[in-house]
Amino acid sequence: MNAQVVDILFLIVSILLIVIIILQKSNEDASQAFTGKKSELFANKKERGIDVWINVITSVLSVAFFILAILAAFFVKR
Repeated sequence: MNAQVVDILFLIVSILLIVIIILQKSNEDASQAFTGKKSELFANKKERGIDVWINVITSVLSVAFFILAILAAFFVKR
């Protein structure tokens, strides 16, 4: 695999990861996150529908990002 191909894939995965994270539904209000009020961090809430797929895609893209980062570092050393 060529260093330019890894860089292009790294850029594509990075953009897709940013987009998919933005699409995720937030469970808490931002002001409540800073004050700690009504924190349900460990509440048992089961995901349904599209939320399950978004989490799976996020996980896959995160692993791909990690692998491409290692490959990019390998090509920089050469």
